[in-house]
Amino acid sequence: MTFAGSDSIVAHPGEPGFVAAAAVFNSFAVVEPAAAATVRTPEHVRAAIRYAREHGLGLRVISTGHGAGAARPVLGGMLIRTTMDGEVTVDPRRRVVRVPAGTPWHQVVDATEPHGLAAAHGSSGTTGVVGYALRGGLSVYGRMAGLAANGVRAVELVTADGEHRRVDADHDPELFWALRGGGGGFGVVTAIELALFPVTRVITGAAYWPGSLADRLLEAWLAWAKDAPVTVTTSVRVMNLPDVPDVPREIAGRTTFAVDGVVHADQLDPARRNAEDLLGPLRAIGEPVLDTWQEGDPSEVLRAHMDPSEPLPFLGDHMLLDEMGPVGAAQFLEAAGEGSGTPLVAAGLRQLGGAYAHPAEPGGVLDRVAASYSYAGSGLAFSPDAVAALREHCAKTRRLLAPWDSGRVVPSFVEDFQQPQAHLNAAQAAEVDRVRAMVDPDGLFRADISPLPPESDTGQEVP
Repeated sequence: MTFAGSDSIVAHPGEPGFVAAAAVFNSFAVVEPAAAATVRTPEHVRAAIRYAREHGLGLRVISTGHGAGAARPVLGGMLIRTTMDGEVTVDPRRRVVRVPAGTPWHQVVDATEPHGLAAAHGSSGTTGVVGYALRGGLSVYGRMAGLAANGVRAVELVTADGEHRRVDADHDPELFWALRGGGGGFGVVTAIELALFPVTRVITGAAYWPGSLADRLLEAWLAWAKDAPVTVTTSVRVMNLPDVPDVPREIAGRTTFAVDGVVHADQLDPARRNAEDLLGPLRAIGEPVLDTWQEGDPSEVLRAHMDPSEPLPFLGDHMLLDEMGPVGAAQFLEAAGEGSGTPLVAAGLRQLGGAYAHPAEPGGVLDRVAASYSYAGSGLAFSPDAVAALREHCAKTRRLLAPWDSGRVVPSFVEDFQQPQAHLNAAQAAEVDRVRAMVDPDGLFRADISPLPPESDTGQEVP
């Protein structure tokens, strides 16, 4: 079916356009909608909503599909893929960037870098901006800038009644509050505006050591992290990268321990001292087998973490952890370190604190994280045996890290809807539900809520 006066297509399985509309970056995620549409304008969105109502289909929204694994399959429902027309536009005077839905982060970095500005983005340039920002977002500048959701200055969306709204702190502030971290289900976001901050230079990269040094390196990193300056945001990862052409030979086919991150370097001398305070003691423990830390432009940040650029089947887990200490560090390495038998390709701890815990101004419903570290581990789910091994190992890791588990997550880091996803307390969740009911009283977008309850009252099948 082609919408009148548009080039957007609602497609069903087996029809042209369906595969592209339903594609997700995490190819392990099962989506399976009864219909899918790619939308490029607000009128396309309205037409898709009309089609869903006429055919009794619940709606779910994606852009790049990086977070697809966090939501249940859209069985019997309809998927809307946002690839909105328009360019990324920067207002350097106001320090704001407008981003059409469906835009990946690398396009925003390319647009803001010439102005000496940056937004609170992550380590991957292929991740979609809208989903990342509205689902929390642990930025590479996070200890200085806070959650990415705090940088959202306005949201443009089409709600279930077909109205195209622009909401911000002065226009529908309740909806604006709920959109920032509420978990979706409010409508189809067509664009967002993000705050920018000065970034002209960075020191960024990753250093990799043999896995046998992990215990000493982790001890030194944890000691440094307790009093680290907020202009530095880092993570550590135990890596078990496959021996394939795209992986540097120095770290392929072996266990390594990596330290990566970003030092905000607009003032070079203090930044160089901060980088040396971090890396000097680690390099003294042992010589890295690969070391890419260097001074560079902000766009270098997107290459430092070496995130995959093509879709792959990922399965993993995520937790927010309180301060760990030596015992917690040992438990982490028992789960992920050399000789642990882990099937994970990467398991790491991301440094929190700083502005993550203390937002500069009132934000959305998810405006801070009180934990000390974010744990995330992922493996490649190429076969049923691999899936079973990954699920078993994720459960083992949860048992080992249970004493430090805060019970909370950041939604943009969740990869598997079968894992715990609590990111709001009961009072916050109830208030978000109240706002959601105001804009979607019929529950048309119920399938878009993350996490979705095990049973749906909309008639949509949910496993």
